Amino acid sequence: MIKLTSVHKEYPRSGPALRDVSLHVRKGELVFLTGHSGAGKSTILRLVQMADFPTAGEVRVSGFSSKTVRPRDIPQLRRKLGVVFQDFRLLRDRTAEDNVAFALEVTGAKRAGIAQRVNRLLGQVGLSHKAQAFPDELSGGERQRVAVARALANDPFVLLADEPTGNLDEWAARGVFDLFKEINAMGMTVLMATHDLDLVRAHPEYRVVELSQGEIVYDSASTLEGQRSRAE
Repeated sequence: MIKLTSVHKEYPRSGPALRDVSLHVRKGELVFLTGHSGAGKSTILRLVQMADFPTAGEVRVSGFSSKTVRPRDIPQLRRKLGVVFQDFRLLRDRTAEDNVAFALEVTGAKRAGIAQRVNRLLGQVGLSHKAQAFPDELSGGERQRVAVARALANDPFVLLADEPTGNLDEWAARGVFDLFKEINAMGMTVLMATHDLDLVRAHPEYRVVELSQGEIVYDSASTLEGQRSRAE
């Protein structure tokens, strides 16, 4: 699904962002990426989207390799990824339904089926009644729900979320994460970068990967495997 192998990433001005990172996210997992600001969480998400490429090592995403992918194939990869950002990135001059429809229009979806799909997606995130509202008429939690609906528009196999609850109050953050849980329960892989440790601690059932200064310093999946090995 997603596999980083001995990945290093260095930027000319800021220096190393990732150091020898190896990470395998399997189909159907929900994984928290945690760590302080600048630890490398967003860099990993950019590498998965192939918006950036590793300085060394390899990133593989559903058959696409950072070593061999052609520039013309990257849009095909990105259509398989849904992305949710901290700042929502909605078009302020378009309604909720138009923001979701836009994600379908730019990928060439047949116009006849767009309205029905948009209605279904807004219903999935609990916002059918806000279809005609503009972003400025929505709360932060509602805007993020529209952003999630937009991310799901093209049936991605992975949902990437970069600090999706960072601009929300506790109640709205809980609602958005509950939505991620529902999406994951239906079989979608979710990779979520967050510094909200209270949220992470409240959900010990999900895998946690912690980064510090560009290195993985903790992976709950590895810890669990070690415990199982010692028990055997």
